[in-house]
Amino acid sequence: MPKSSKTVAPAARKPRTAKAQPTHDQIAQRAYEIYLERGATPGDPMRDWLRAELELSAAAKKPRSKSKVITFAA
Repeated sequence: MPKSSKTVAPAARKPRTAKAQPTHDQIAQRAYEIYLERGATPGDPMRDWLRAELELSAAAKKPRSKSKVITFAA
């Protein structure tokens, strides 16, 4: 008897939430902070923008740890 094989559809990916992507204003603010950290000296604005975008995207993807409540008996 031949074994029947079932085709399983790949799992659907969860759509990203709006919080996972930094906003234009958030990226602009962080890029400006990077500029200030550099001492407000001329640099590459595109590099600052991409760094800010990368930092903010990575921070948004980090799983948040659940807070634990610990009680002690007296």
